[in-house]
Amino acid sequence: THGFVLAEEGVKMSKSQGNVVAPQEIIQNYGADILRLWVVGSDYSEDLKIGPDIIKHQTDAYRRLRNTFRYLLGNLHEFDEKESVEFSEMPELEQFILHRLAELDILIRDCCEKFDFHRMFTALHNFCTIELSSFYFDIRKDTLYCDRVDDIQRRAARTVLHELFSCLTAWFAPIICFTAEEAWLNRYPDQNKVDSVHLRQFPGIPSAWMNEALGKKWQKARTLRRVVTGAIEVERAEKRIGSSLEVEVILYASNHFEKALENINLADLCITSSAKFGNGKAPAGAFSLEECREVEVSINQAEGVKCARCWKVSPDVGNNEVYHDICGRCVTAIV
Repeated sequence: THGFVLAEEGVKMSKSQGNVVAPQEIIQNYGADILRLWVVGSDYSEDLKIGPDIIKHQTDAYRRLRNTFRYLLGNLHEFDEKESVEFSEMPELEQFILHRLAELDILIRDCCEKFDFHRMFTALHNFCTIELSSFYFDIRKDTLYCDRVDDIQRRAARTVLHELFSCLTAWFAPIICFTAEEAWLNRYPDQNKVDSVHLRQFPGIPSAWMNEALGKKWQKARTLRRVVTGAIEVERAEKRIGSSLEVEVILYASNHFEKALENINLADLCITSSAKFGNGKAPAGAFSLEECREVEVSINQAEGVKCARCWKVSPDVGNNEVYHDICGRCVTAIV
């Protein structure tokens, strides 16, 4: 079958209707990478549609991808592979992200074999926007910005960012050619590495990164986080709180759900100053989501004083005679 490129209303393009979209105009106004994103972002098993609103949608998608690279580059500044942490020594969250890279590697290679670039791009875009920007990057900002430079959790996070940069620049190189090259040369301007991203192969992924049990565990953690985020949004809408770091979260969950999330730092996961599982039944008015009735959330004001450095509310702010306006963790980071 042969498809056609139609205007975004689903009608044929014609000069008389003034709905012709010329590729040269898109390249001139937005750049060639936007046109490439339109190609892979379209379901080309059917007639393709293009127009100003569709191009704006692809421009927004491009901005999100560019922000992903910007976050990686900013937090990998002066990264030395000597600070890398072995996979077995990493926190579970970092191991989960590497597990997701292993899953994506299988999907992407399969898509390339089948020339299914639409499915490949959809998976990569969702990974960058949902799993990285809205989840992993959001959680680890505190670690990257506030922990000691030599703290193992910070080093592990930077190690994962290094692996993410390596994979994403290679995987996106066939799609957003100029942006992938720009990101690569920005990080390696002296060309000690390969002098072009387009001369690289897809990175090999260690088999140890694949851990389906850990993947299922952290999918549960992401579900729990969505419930907490919903509860915090209600409090914020009612003007009872400003930042999520002002609160303590009490979680009421079934025993098997609570047990499934053992060894996870709940405060880090929820981006709150404190978080813990409560005993017994949830109090009246506790928040829950239709998609996860197993978890109910109660929001309280966190106890303590706001740290001037990390903005977490902690009882130990003021305990240090010299640095009286920051918490103990931050004192350790700056002395």
